[in-house]
Amino acid sequence: MMETSVIQKIGQRIRDIRKQRGWSQEELGEKAGFHFSYIGGVERAEKNITLVNLLKIADALDVQIMDLFMYTKYQESALNEKDELLNQIIHTLVSLKKRDLRKVQVMLDEFFEK
Repeated sequence: MMETSVIQKIGQRIRDIRKQRGWSQEELGEKAGFHFSYIGGVERAEKNITLVNLLKIADALDVQIMDLFMYTKYQESALNEKDELLNQIIHTLVSLKKRDLRKVQVMLDEFFEK
């Protein structure tokens, strides 16, 4: 079922980001204003989370809500050191404004002589 698959992927993405931060379900729950059992239910795809609650969790994780939908490209399971570094860079870049991203692109082009 398509809906279940999406809910599972978003729940896994929330779990991955939470674990990357080194937080327990209880810590995320406190920051987002939910009981830890609700966070667990979301991560296990037992809860059909509303957009409002998804936004609260994204805010608590300090990510944009769209980051929670980036589960196909940037899954966090069994990352090696290079993958971990790339995820940190991506997390930083996603939060930049368009003009700042252009500056980063110019800097990278100059640095790597493209």
